[in-house]
Amino acid sequence: MKILLFSSLALSLFAAHADEDRGRSGASLPLLPKYQQECSACHLAYPPGMLPAASWQRLMSNLPKHFGSDASLDPATLNELNRWLVGNAGTTKRVSSAPPPEDRISRSSWFVREHEEISAATWQRASIKSAANCAACHTKAEQGDFNEHRVRIPK
Repeated sequence: MKILLFSSLALSLFAAHADEDRGRSGASLPLLPKYQQECSACHLAYPPGMLPAASWQRLMSNLPKHFGSDASLDPATLNELNRWLVGNAGTTKRVSSAPPPEDRISRSSWFVREHEEISAATWQRASIKSAANCAACHTKAEQGDFNEHRVRIPK
């Protein structure tokens, strides 16, 4: 009985941790092809679990002024992507506790904690350019894999 109880507890903890990881990064969620096509034309198509629903709604409602660029979409595509992003947004306490300033993933409290050991000079390297360039260091970012064991910080 003790073994069964211990096994159930261990499985529950593993499942909770897995849910938190999915909610934080959305890594287990395949990207909507239209989302990947539209967004990765300019930057990594970030997993929707990296931001809360309210942030995605604000970002999608302001695409004509998307971080200094006009990322406008036709109404049908906008509605489809907005529904998908909001429906798959981060829901864990880590992600949804407070929207990051300017709805930037790189300014969210969880992102800052995860990257606190990275110096300002490292972010400014020509090979990295900014904290928003996940793929510069996360070798499998395009597949939604942000595992710290596969990080390679370029020179």
